[in-house]
Amino acid sequence: MNLPSTAIATLSSLDLPPLPLQRPLLAIGHGTRDDDGRQTFLDFVAAYQALDTSRPVVPCFLELTTPTIQEGIDECVEKGFTELSALPILLFAARHNKFDITNELDRAKIRHPQLKFHYGRHFGITPAILDLWRSRLTELDQPQFNRHNISRADTVLLFVGRGSSDPDANGDVYKLARILWEGSSYATVETCFIGITHPRLEEGFRRARLYQPKRIVVLPYFLFTGLLVKKIFDITAQQQELYPEISFTCLPEMGVSTPLLSVLREREMETQLGKVQMNCEMCKFRLSAVASGGHSHDHHSHSHDHHGHEHHHGHDHSHPPVDPYANLEHYHEKIWRSP
Repeated sequence: MNLPSTAIATLSSLDLPPLPLQRPLLAIGHGTRDDDGRQTFLDFVAAYQALDTSRPVVPCFLELTTPTIQEGIDECVEKGFTELSALPILLFAARHNKFDITNELDRAKIRHPQLKFHYGRHFGITPAILDLWRSRLTELDQPQFNRHNISRADTVLLFVGRGSSDPDANGDVYKLARILWEGSSYATVETCFIGITHPRLEEGFRRARLYQPKRIVVLPYFLFTGLLVKKIFDITAQQQELYPEISFTCLPEMGVSTPLLSVLREREMETQLGKVQMNCEMCKFRLSAVASGGHSHDHHSHSHDHHGHEHHHGHDHSHPPVDPYANLEHYHEKIWRSP
C-alpha cells in the first residue's frame, strides 16, 4: 500500500504518548461509494497503526463499503480478543455515532456475548483541528496562492459542513466556523451544508456574494475526500466561471495529517482511561426517550440497550436519490423527531 507523502512525513515526525493498555482499536469510518475516499480512510488507519504496532488497529465502515463493523469485530474475535476500544472516526456527534454505531456494537454482543466494548468519542471541536485549518488559511495568504494580494478584510470564508439530521451536530458546525473566524480578520464567515440541512451550498455562495468580497475561500469541513467533497470543488469551479470578478479558492479536506493522527491518539487514550465524555444533554435521541417516558440514562456507555432498541434499527444505510429534507418547511417539521 502506498501512503500519501503527508502520511510518510507524519510517520517520522509525530511523537505519540504511550498507551496504558495494548487493547485493540476498532477504527470506524463513515464509509463512501468513492474509491478515493475509501482508500484515504484505510491509508489514515494504516498510518496510525504504523506509529504504534503494540496493538492491532482494525479499520471498518458503518455503511456503503467494506469491511463492515461486524467484519472488523469478527477479525478481532478471531485473534482471541475479548475487549476492544471502538472509535468513531467522525467529526461531530450525530445520529451515526449516537445511534447507528452503538446499535452495531449491540448486535455484535449478541453474536459474541464475551465481548466488552469501550466506546470512544468523535473528534469534535478541538485545538489541533483548529490549528490545522488556521495554518492552511495562513498559507493562502502567501503570494503563490493569492496572486492579487487580496486582504482578509476583502475576503469571505465559506464554511461547508456535511449536513446532518441532528440539530446538535449542525449547531457544532456553526460553533466551529465561528471560533475559526474569531480573530482571523476575514470580513465574515458564512456557514452552509452540502446536504440534508440548510442553508445548502448554493445559498451559501449567494450569501457570501452579498458582502461584495474580492475573494471567497471555501473550507470543506470533511475528514477525507469523497463524492461530496468532489461536488464542493465542482460547484466552486462553476461559481468561478459565473463570477470571474471574484477570486474563488477551495481548500482541500483534512486528509491524512499529523493533527488528525494526534487527535485520534487522544480519543484512544480516553477510551483506555475511562474519560469519554459526550454531549448527552442536547442529544435528540435522549430527549425523545425522556419525552416518551424512557430513561434519561447515558446511552453512550454500552452497559444497556440504547433507548430500548435491542434490535437493529432498520436503517438500510443507503442514501436515497430523493431528498426528504429539500423543502425547508418540511425540514423544520421533522428535524427534532427521533430516530
